[in-house]
Amino acid sequence: MPELPDVTVYLEALETRVRGKRLERVRVLNPFLLRTADPPISSIEGKTVTDLLRVGKRIVLELEGDLFLVVHLMIAGRLHWIDKGSEKRGRNVLALFEFENGTLSLTEAGTKRRASVHVVRGDAGLKTLDPGGLDVMRVELAQ
Repeated sequence: MPELPDVTVYLEALETRVRGKRLERVRVLNPFLLRTADPPISSIEGKTVTDLLRVGKRIVLELEGDLFLVVHLMIAGRLHWIDKGSEKRGRNVLALFEFENGTLSLTEAGTKRRASVHVVRGDAGLKTLDPGGLDVMRVELAQ
């Protein structure tokens, strides 16, 4: 399972690639990946990434219009960056997020398909995906 340090590294890598970039197109290649219907995934197309966050072990792309793309990689999910113009795609691709400067590919090894993608609106929507509890990456020793 991608643990918190792995999620942190993903966020750092995404920061330089997608912050301030427009998400041009989303292609969900496995219908079981997308776990929300409202707002529709098409609502994030054409939006610019304004921030990157972590909610538990989930990677969150904040987009203009108060929308959030939440990715939970689970045990075997991985993100791969494909530079603009490159055709490499890889195996076990569940979704492609096409940005103006490249494509973020979500893959998952194995057959269980536990990774998930949610699109939520506003802080209230994002809060519904927060598992709660103590955030070990932000806790003080006294806590």
